[in-house]
Amino acid sequence: MKQGVLLVAHGAPERVEDVEEYLGYVRGGRPGSPEVLAAVRSRYVAIGGGSPLLRWTRAQAEALQRTLGLPVFFGMRNWHPFLRETMDQVREAGIDKLAAVCLAPQFSELSVGLYIRRTREAAAEAGVTAEIVWAKSYYDQPLLIEAYAERLRPLLPTARMLFTAHSLPKQALAAGDPYEAECRATAAAVAARAGVVDWDFAFQSQGLGGGEWLGPTVESCLDRYAADGVREIVLDPVGFVADHVEVLFDIDILFRDYAAQRGIALRRPESLNDSPTFTAALAEVVGRCL
Repeated sequence: MKQGVLLVAHGAPERVEDVEEYLGYVRGGRPGSPEVLAAVRSRYVAIGGGSPLLRWTRAQAEALQRTLGLPVFFGMRNWHPFLRETMDQVREAGIDKLAAVCLAPQFSELSVGLYIRRTREAAAEAGVTAEIVWAKSYYDQPLLIEAYAERLRPLLPTARMLFTAHSLPKQALAAGDPYEAECRATAAAVAARAGVVDWDFAFQSQGLGGGEWLGPTVESCLDRYAADGVREIVLDPVGFVADHVEVLFDIDILFRDYAAQRGIALRRPESLNDSPTFTAALAEVVGRCL
């Protein structure tokens, strides 16, 4: 039996010129407003013209392949290489059993659940007959927690600690969806591992289209810290495993400027990116599947 691994990520454009096409995939072909397009374009301009997500995803796949000695494929839901393209590679490689891992540690039917459905569709279209075994969630995997803690420790101690994860629209979450609980559990485990006793949690990167999203927001926490006279915080996004626009713009530019206007210095740990401990975590997650 020939085994392999599939890493699945959101996908992001590497050039500003591709932002409009990318947003079309994100929105499922529905037209967006010129205002949202302009806002998203400006964010990619601000971080240097494109996202490094593809580069980091490729690096994570290559590191995992070296560790496991198995072929590791990667595909994106909303940009190249699309899952459909990747499934052609899986078929041509003659894979019989595929361990699939979404590069988002916490499960929601709205996020990881959608990735699973899109992967199954892509596999069917490509004629892939391999058994696909999913690691749906690994929010409390010990080596994942240690990887986050390793990145965090050099910034400690700090006056105030704030963990974050990507927000989701409340109205779209099914009853009993575990996402919020898993995000908070990851934060609690990282805090305990790094020796942080007093910490807060917020959701970041709420959508531009309005509606009610999971909170509290980072901005509301920063307002409260300013009122309390806090002058320094560390913000740690434990829902992300690599640099992309939600880290490089939302945190490094938007939140840092918002904090500075309130007299607060904001720092964040380095993203997991090429962390060897994160690679080891992924290897253990894959081992559960295979």
